[in-house]
Order: sequence, then C-alpha cells, then structure tokens
Amino acid sequence: MNENEYQQHVAAEIYKVFEPAKPLEDIIVYINDPNYIQGIPDLSVFYRPTGKWAMLEVKMSANAKERPNQRWYIENWGQSIFTAFIYPENEEEVLLALQRSLGC
Repeated sequence: MNENEYQQHVAAEIYKVFEPAKPLEDIIVYINDPNYIQGIPDLSVFYRPTGKWAMLEVKMSANAKERPNQRWYIENWGQSIFTAFIYPENEEEVLLALQRSLGC
C-alpha cells in the first residue's frame, strides 16, 4: 500500500467512526491537493452537526520523513482545531481522539 492508498483507507475509516452520520450531509473528508499549498495536511474533516473540523497528515509509518511545513501546520493549526499525524501505528488512537474532538 502506498501513501495515496493509505489516505483513501483513512478517509473510509473516518466515515466508519462517524456512523450513522451521512457522508456529504453530516461529514465530509476532503483529500487536499499537496501541490496547492506546501505542507498543508493531507485530509480535512468537516463535521456539520457540531460545526467543528480537523486536519490530518497521513504518513506510512511513525518514522516517515516529514515534508517542509507539515509540522508547522499540525502544531500551529492544532491550537484551534484538531490536528494530528496519522499512520498505521497510531491510527486507532488518532481516530478515537478525532471522534472525541469533533464532539461525536
């Protein structure tokens, strides 16, 4: 599995975590364009019932190299929204924290 496939997997898992929310009505998981803004996290998650949102940077492992600005977005935007690096080793923990943070 490559990083793009893992992004798709994480997006699908987010929808499962927020069931019975209706995709595109209650929750949207958006895969951001990495060429648009350098370092912007891979996924944006919008949860309409609470008006909260989050950003996740997807990595293939805990040891995967970070690209320029990724850490900055996670740390600085994390002061007002939920942000995290997510990879297979912490996936369950991050998804549970995301669920709590967005108020589900």
